[in-house]
Amino acid sequence: MIAINQAGCLIAGEWMTDGPAAERVGPYLGRPVSRARVAQAEDVAAALSYARRAARQVARTTPAARAAVLEKAAAAVLDRAAEFTRLLALELGKPMKDGQGEMLRVADTLAVCAAEARRLGGEVLPTEGWERGIGTVALCHRAPAGVALAITPFNAPANLLAHKLGASFAAGNTTLVKPPPQAPAVSALLVDVLLEAGMPAEAVQVLHGDGRVGAALCAAPEVSVISFTGSAASGAAVARAAGPKRLVLELGGNAATIVCEDADIEEAARICARTGYSNSGQSCISVQRVYVQRGRFEEFVAELTGQAKALVVGDPLDPLTDVGSMVDEVAAERVVQWTAEARDQGASVTTGGSRTGAVAMPTVVADPPSHATLVREEVFGALVAVLPYDDFGEVLQVCNQSRYGLQAGLFTQDIGRIVTAWRELEVGGLVINGSSNFRLDHVPFGGVKDSGMGRESPRWMIEDFTVVKTLVLRGLSLWSDA
Repeated sequence: MIAINQAGCLIAGEWMTDGPAAERVGPYLGRPVSRARVAQAEDVAAALSYARRAARQVARTTPAARAAVLEKAAAAVLDRAAEFTRLLALELGKPMKDGQGEMLRVADTLAVCAAEARRLGGEVLPTEGWERGIGTVALCHRAPAGVALAITPFNAPANLLAHKLGASFAAGNTTLVKPPPQAPAVSALLVDVLLEAGMPAEAVQVLHGDGRVGAALCAAPEVSVISFTGSAASGAAVARAAGPKRLVLELGGNAATIVCEDADIEEAARICARTGYSNSGQSCISVQRVYVQRGRFEEFVAELTGQAKALVVGDPLDPLTDVGSMVDEVAAERVVQWTAEARDQGASVTTGGSRTGAVAMPTVVADPPSHATLVREEVFGALVAVLPYDDFGEVLQVCNQSRYGLQAGLFTQDIGRIVTAWRELEVGGLVINGSSNFRLDHVPFGGVKDSGMGRESPRWMIEDFTVVKTLVLRGLSLWSDA
């Protein structure tokens, strides 16, 4: 018997478990695995009032003190990685392999946030380079924005919470955390680890609930900046509710990877399989569309199909499992339905296209039409579409027809093509000799078009979590006494 994990709301320094609650049914087990205390209207009001008072106190902590907490938490995450990994498997159906990888990234992310806290500073501005500035000294530094709101998604709930809460605390803010309903226990556990590492109670609050809780927090005047990761539709709703607030939106994707004729086809297929079906394809940069030069197309499809068939599908708690369940049966059915639609439109399904409960079999769809839903929209599931192309310039234009523009991959040895693709592709990032699904947590990450705005990694997030404050000293010169 698996115990139900309790996930409380953290409000004004107190964990609250009594009261209205929502159960999370594990998608693989099909029974409740966690129970979250759902925030009520009065909880939201209390949290906002407390955050307004707490902001000044958190801002007065030194960057060194913040860094020390984050470093201690990074070490604690590694010590408790097995606990986190098991929760990820229970709440989300995420295989142990993927969960272990996520927790290694959480530790790295918190350590990077600590390093960025130590880098906080400012600059002396070049006022006396202009006539009107002579006899004036101006300085500026980055000050905390105040109250930050972090709304996190289900697919990487621990690491993306580490990014948002870690960077916000490194900047000196107090943070309201709205976790995903699908992963309340994982989110609460990470906050608890940070508190045990010395994060002040004033620095964080946790409010579980549905979109109504998120909307109330987004609209609150106490909130200065919002960091949201989720779908494009939800991001638009966040923006409408927030009004004129600073927003960092990391939204959906329909990632393309291009495989040129000079690529190592076996290696490209291996990488696309590993990164197309990890976490059951539930990543905004998961490999979804692969465009292969026509002369190598059949070879690539055969290699990818073989790699997909070799994946171990099943129990996420089994260390040998490569592909566990999707977040729920609705998500798995989306893979099945979009595959069937493409087959009816003339595509070949070389493997997959079925599901058992919330477990979607790794699916390869070869040569679907350009108007197929799985080519145009974000599937966010265990499905990879492979399409042939003839001309490199044309395939770049085809990739750009998507309303999304998060990240792309390119397999080639041609430096000219690399530079051309970097210039021409309408994406936030391009990975060479790797698929679209590769990320370093200390490197700027974000998209264009419907994939969002802002960049998500500690250094760039701290810019959004802080405001520039300027000090002007009249009657003083750094260059002369005159």
